[in-house]
Amino acid sequence: MDTRDAPSRSSRRPSTTDGAGITSGSLARRLGISPTTLRSWDRRYSLGPARRDEGRHRRWSPRDVAMIEEMCRLTASGVPPAEAARVVKEHNADARPSAAEPFGEESTDVPAATGSPAVPPGTVRAECRGLIRAALRLDSGAVQERLNGFVRTYGVIAAWEELMMPTLHAVGRKWETSGDRYVEVEHLLSWHVSTALRNAPFLLGLPGTNGDDSSVLLACVPGEQHTLPLEAVHAALLQAGRPARMLGAAVPADALVSTVRRTGPAAVLLWSQARSLANTPLAQHLLQSTWGPQGARQQPRLYLAGPGWRGATVDRAVQPAGLREAVALLAADSR
Repeated sequence: MDTRDAPSRSSRRPSTTDGAGITSGSLARRLGISPTTLRSWDRRYSLGPARRDEGRHRRWSPRDVAMIEEMCRLTASGVPPAEAARVVKEHNADARPSAAEPFGEESTDVPAATGSPAVPPGTVRAECRGLIRAALRLDSGAVQERLNGFVRTYGVIAAWEELMMPTLHAVGRKWETSGDRYVEVEHLLSWHVSTALRNAPFLLGLPGTNGDDSSVLLACVPGEQHTLPLEAVHAALLQAGRPARMLGAAVPADALVSTVRRTGPAAVLLWSQARSLANTPLAQHLLQSTWGPQGARQQPRLYLAGPGWRGATVDRAVQPAGLREAVALLAADSR
């Protein structure tokens, strides 16, 4: 299965009540990217505003903003810029609202995790900057301390959406614009993000699951190595009190089907980062998998998440629009 501005969600959406849209500078500040990046995306991929005022000043409409937000989410989740731009333009040409990249932006109609306080205004930007500086110094201790503290204070979903993804996005842009430099920074940051997500139950003082982890199964499609979004789902489910079984990266098709039949999960979430790896036949096969006694066979509910599944059609499969929606649906299925 996104993707990740530093400001809080409530302050990110620009005001366009006058119908004139906003300037490139305002949009860049709100999304935590540089005006140079906006110009580069416009020049290279034709992802510019539909309207230009006199003097060629750019004015970004709500639809333009949604397009750039989706570009940010996709590139932050590891999709190459050219591929991300193609997906964004394809969605825009279909005249569909810009859907949240799975596990990036919250779904506004799903409540936040119980007991997770709102992030105070200004906190996220300061935390992101501090985390970026620590990562650039390769200061492992400081990176982990900041990530752990944010998870402990605000919960998994807020940590993923407000701190982890914006910072990964920023480091990725720095690497993209500086040749092969900073790749070690991204690797270090990814490692510690994964550590914080896996340690979330301990950081939040969550009770044990008593070994009951059979209701939800999480796995990457064969060949898929990007696991961070799936780890965020796992940690958020645990925070919501819903145990899950995590298989992780690049699960062979036979092993996945065998696990479904052996464990009988109520729901399976299958993550694909790249379109080339999204395995529609496997998804269809999973939907046909059954277990239980003759005459009372059961089948799993299948969720397809990640940018790799965009445009795929699998009957009876659900494609959640964001981390909150995915957690809410999976938690309901696990009851």
